[in-house]
Amino acid sequence: MNNKLKLSSHVAIGFMLFALFFGAGNLIFPAQLGQYAGTSIWPAVIGFLITGVGLPFLGILAMGFSGTNNLQELAGRVHPAYGVFFTALLYLTIGPFFAAPRTGTVAYEVGIAPFVGEGSEKIGLFIFTVIFFAIAFLFSLYPAKLVDNIGKILAPALVLLLAVLLLTAIFNPMGSIQSPEEAYQTGAFVKGFLEGYNTMDALASLVFGIIIITVIRSFGVTTKGRIFAEASKSGLVAILLLGIIYVGIAFLGATSVSILGIFDNGGPVLNGAADHYFGTLGTVILAAVIILACLTTAIGLITANAEYFHTLFPSISYKLFVVFFSLLTFAFANFGLANIINFSIPVLMFLYPLAIVLMVLSFVSPLFNHSQMVYASTITVTFLISIFDGLKTLCDQFGLEYFGWMKPIISFYGKVLPFYAEGLGWLIPAVIIIIITGLVARTQRKNRIEN
Repeated sequence: MNNKLKLSSHVAIGFMLFALFFGAGNLIFPAQLGQYAGTSIWPAVIGFLITGVGLPFLGILAMGFSGTNNLQELAGRVHPAYGVFFTALLYLTIGPFFAAPRTGTVAYEVGIAPFVGEGSEKIGLFIFTVIFFAIAFLFSLYPAKLVDNIGKILAPALVLLLAVLLLTAIFNPMGSIQSPEEAYQTGAFVKGFLEGYNTMDALASLVFGIIIITVIRSFGVTTKGRIFAEASKSGLVAILLLGIIYVGIAFLGATSVSILGIFDNGGPVLNGAADHYFGTLGTVILAAVIILACLTTAIGLITANAEYFHTLFPSISYKLFVVFFSLLTFAFANFGLANIINFSIPVLMFLYPLAIVLMVLSFVSPLFNHSQMVYASTITVTFLISIFDGLKTLCDQFGLEYFGWMKPIISFYGKVLPFYAEGLGWLIPAVIIIIITGLVARTQRKNRIEN
C-alpha cells in the first residue's frame, strides 16, 4: 500500500509542523533583528531565513531522504556512541535545558507581564508557568492526538491572530526605518545567518521530521521515495508560513524604532506594536498569539523528549518521562529569559555546525555508499572547530578571559580558517573532508568490487 496524500492532508500536516516549530524564539528574534538591522534589514533577513527557514526544511528533507527511523540511527552512521551522544544532547537542548523553558518564559514576559504589577514579576512568572506547563503536560500525555489538537485547531488560530497584527503593521507602518546598529552596519547577512541559530528550528527539524514521517506513514505511505516526496510537500507548507511571518515581524521591528525605541529583545517590540495599533485589545490579542505559539511548541518538545528517552530507558514509562521533563522545564523556566538565552548561545554555536554537516552528509551519503569513514572524518573535524566556537562564545558572552590552553588554538583557527571570525570556520574544512574522504571511499569500494 502506497497512497498519495491529498492537498488537505498536506495542509493539515504542514500546519501541525508549523505549530511545532513556531514558538518563543520565532517571535522575539525576528523582531529584534528588524530593530537592530534598520536599513540593512533585507540582507539580514535573507541570512536569517537561510538558517531560520531553509535549514529546518533541509532537516525535514534529510530525515525523509536518509531512510533512517530516527535521528540516533542517522547520527549513528558516525559511530553508535556518537549517535546516542549527539541525539541526547540535541533533545535536551531543544527540550528542558533551553527551548522548552523559553516557551513559558517568553509567553509570560510578552503575553502576561504587561498586566502584572511592578515588583510581582517573579511570583507572576511562577504562577503562570505552573499553569502553562500543567497544560503542556496534559497534552503531552496523549501524543497520538497531535494532528487533531495542534494541526487542526491551534495552528490556524495562531496564523489568523498573527496575520491581523502584521498586515496592519505592513499597510500602516509605525515609523520610518532607522540606521542599523553597529553590528549590522557591515556583514548584516552573516549576522542574520547566525541569529537564525537562536530559533533552534534546524535542531528541532531533526526531531520533528520523524513525527511528520510517522504521520505520513499512518496515511498508508510506505516507500522511501514517496515518504520523501510527501514530507517535502508538507514541509513546504510549514516553511512558507514561517518565512512570511518572519519577514513581517522583522519589518514590524524595523519600523518600530522611531516610536518605541531600541529594546534588548523582541518581546517589548511586539507588545508595544500591539498597544500602538489596537490599545488594550492589541495586548490581549498578542497575549493569545504568544501563549498559543509557545504552548504548541512546549507540547511538541516535551513529547519528543519523553519518547526518545523512553527508547533509551524502556524500563521507565513514557508517562513518567513526561512528568520528569515537564517539571524540569518548569524549573529552568523560572531562571528567567535572559539567563536561558545567554547560556543557550554557546551551546548552539557548538551544536549547529554538527547538525548542518549531518544534514549535508545524509544527502551525499549514497555517493560514497554511506561510508563510516566519511561520516566520522567530517564530523570529527567539524567537532574540533565547533567545540572551540562554543567555548569562545561562552567566554565572550559572560566577559570571561579565554582559558590559557584555548588561546593558541583559537589564534591558529583565526589565521588559517576562512570565515572563522564570522563563526563559519567549520564550513570549508567540512566540505574539503567530505570531498577527499568521499573519493577515497569510492575508490576503495571500486577496488573491492574489481578484486
